[in-house]
Amino acid sequence: MSEASAQEEQQRAASLQEAQDKALQFFDDIAKDLIRPGVSEKELTKEIYELGERKHGIKTHWHKRVVRSGPNTLKPYAENPEDRVIEEDDILFVDLGPVFEAWEADFGRTYVLGDDPAKIKLRDAIEPMWKDVKAQFDRDPDMTGEQLYAIACQAARAGGWDFGGSHSGHLIGNFPHERIPKDQTTLYLTEGNSDRIRSVGKDGKKRHWILEMHLVDRERQIGGFYEQLLTVD
Repeated sequence: MSEASAQEEQQRAASLQEAQDKALQFFDDIAKDLIRPGVSEKELTKEIYELGERKHGIKTHWHKRVVRSGPNTLKPYAENPEDRVIEEDDILFVDLGPVFEAWEADFGRTYVLGDDPAKIKLRDAIEPMWKDVKAQFDRDPDMTGEQLYAIACQAARAGGWDFGGSHSGHLIGNFPHERIPKDQTTLYLTEGNSDRIRSVGKDGKKRHWILEMHLVDRERQIGGFYEQLLTVD
């Protein structure tokens, strides 16, 4: 790789990291100012959009804004459950794809209202599990998308949960990113994707990925979600 190409790759990674850092600040404000009982998921979604535009200059989200609470937290991204009012003793997650200038972020976090120990345990387990799955990826330069998905599912089972999604992540990049056709798996971390995650794209540039963990407890009808950049530290 030429020096110019190396600098370009560093800049792309830095731009994605900067977008994620801004998303983290956005989520801090969401947690502080907006998450509360008595508001519906739809209303909270609207408030999140207004806060993002007003305080963080976010005018575009590259995917639908997802707020799920209670039993709706079992539903994967592709589903659209009925609107639900957040309760006093509830669990919920927020999954957003804000665009900062020309760069996408994809960020998800879980919150608990009240002191239910099962919900707190689930929330507190997700980040350490995400870090463990990422650490396994970091140790294997030849890991494929389907291998990482299997690792994520196994981590969930080892913790006593099910994995809630049909994939554990996807490509991320500058906006608008490469669209993900429904009949392909190569742009997801999922079964059937035998491509190396660290392979380059058609443009010869390094591909960057999001890793997401969706843990569900079907008996208690609760779930939790955590996602952020996999390939940028």
